[in-house]
Amino acid sequence: MKYNEVVIEDVDVPLASNRIFQHLLKTYASEVNKLNSVWNEFNEVQLSFKPHPRSSSVQQIMEHELLSERRFFGEFLGLPEVPANEVLPEDRTPQAFAARMVELSRPRLQFMAKQDEEWWLAVVPFFDVERERIWIFWRRVLHTAHHRAQLGVYLRMLDNKVPSTYGPTADVRWEGADPTSSVAAASRK
Repeated sequence: MKYNEVVIEDVDVPLASNRIFQHLLKTYASEVNKLNSVWNEFNEVQLSFKPHPRSSSVQQIMEHELLSERRFFGEFLGLPEVPANEVLPEDRTPQAFAARMVELSRPRLQFMAKQDEEWWLAVVPFFDVERERIWIFWRRVLHTAHHRAQLGVYLRMLDNKVPSTYGPTADVRWEGADPTSSVAAASRK
């Protein structure tokens, strides 16, 4: 993948206590890198942008992501988290939001790396139902991907560069990239 900046390198991802859970840590680190790439494409003036009166603004989405990650990891998964009133950065810039997200993610990786199968498979409260922690983790990843894609659309509407998060984009290409946009490409085995 070609990120503008890799904030959590592969060597920075801790080893899981059980190898079968390593993909969770790698996935979370990858999501942090992707989110960082997207958030850093915005400028301060664009924080108030929203494509429709009922849509959330760029800033509202970034704040929601930071606060909801704290809730998911703290309340539902049981990780030690900073108090909610300390989650948002003092400076309200895209770069400050991105830096805060990276800062908050690093201790989560360390904590999750130490957890065993019993912890990941434990059933815990999740809003008004109960779910396994591993299910809640994947729900968190999907939630983040949803808002990352939402902001990707905002970037395009603002005529900003849309960074690569899964492969080449209309703005980012590289040697060896092989996007599946034809029957021939989909036919490869």
